[in-house]
Amino acid sequence: MQAFEGIRCLDFTHVLAGPFCTYQLAVMGAEVIKIESPAQPDMMRSEGASAALNDELRGSHFLAQGANKKNLLLDIHHPQGRVVLEQLVASADVLVENFRGGVMEKLGFDYASLKEINPGLIYCSMSGFGHTGPKAHHPAYDNVIQAFSGLMAHTGSDVTGPVRVGPPVLDYGTGAQAAFAVASALFQRTRTGRGQHIDVAMLDAAIMLMSTSAVDTQITGAAPVAPGNSSITHPGYACFDTDNGQIMIGAFTARQHTDLWRALGCEDIAAEVSVLDSRAISARLEADRVVMAEVLKTRGAQHWEDLLNEAGVPAARVRQLDEALQHPQVASRRVLQQPKGYSDADSNLKSPVAAFNYEHGGPSVSHHAPPRGQHTDEILRDLGCSAEDISGWRRDGIVG
Repeated sequence: MQAFEGIRCLDFTHVLAGPFCTYQLAVMGAEVIKIESPAQPDMMRSEGASAALNDELRGSHFLAQGANKKNLLLDIHHPQGRVVLEQLVASADVLVENFRGGVMEKLGFDYASLKEINPGLIYCSMSGFGHTGPKAHHPAYDNVIQAFSGLMAHTGSDVTGPVRVGPPVLDYGTGAQAAFAVASALFQRTRTGRGQHIDVAMLDAAIMLMSTSAVDTQITGAAPVAPGNSSITHPGYACFDTDNGQIMIGAFTARQHTDLWRALGCEDIAAEVSVLDSRAISARLEADRVVMAEVLKTRGAQHWEDLLNEAGVPAARVRQLDEALQHPQVASRRVLQQPKGYSDADSNLKSPVAAFNYEHGGPSVSHHAPPRGQHTDEILRDLGCSAEDISGWRRDGIVG
């Protein structure tokens, strides 16, 4: 049995952060019903690397966090659509939405309204800036929050200036925070019997992902220096050029610096460093890093990765994503799983599922992200709607 079997979640999310939250619930067994407008597809359905999949409204950006979900096309602006939604709310455990602040209130589907229908409802609102403060009603995407939060300025170097982190890390980081919040609220409900309103902000998630920097900035009163690929305090915590490619080394402790020097064949420096504390090692940064750079250029990056790892020093050759995905280490995990496809175009795609495994009942995917309206009839029949009603509503554009 998976953790969320028997839990019904209504998914009013779009783009990446919200869908990733509900996806994490779905891979742990929740029945997630993604509700889309019959007239307007989720914008991510036409985004991704494959033009063919985009044209079919099954873009890879949708597939990446759509597996295991059901899909219902419902016009929630129509009076009959509102009735259907209220029936679904009465049967649901969780509702997740990521509209700008005020949108759900205008629709009449805010938490205050829906808890009258279902007092035990866990209602999770996700937005760029949250539902309080002067920017509560402002729109945002991942890149905007990177800029606003200081994350972008904290990346890059004094040469490059601020650099946006390539993947939408704040979308996925926010989605993970939201999934944890929902899971916690469900557990809390088992003790209190009460529902909950959760307010998740991408800005808050960004600050959480910079926790140590946020504390240091308060202590110093100054923004952190953008370090680029190298620490400004630890000589062996840096990226170096080699004879073939680059290697990122993570020597952080005094012991790791000593082991690093021994692996590089510099026994005399290893002996000097072995009696020093971290502050003294930091004082040698510039001179020591020059020597490291010279030695590391004598062999290839893979040679150094193997040698340093055997010596107990964290290190990795800088890889492209395609190479990382094909590495035996990734294959040994269950982070990528192959759901059942429904066309030749995507039948061999593997979905990233979750960053953890369970001994039993762990995260898994059974089917790819559904086509639009695939489960409309099934969901409505479960609510007691007749075939005649469903047919009529489809004819009127209320469902699809």
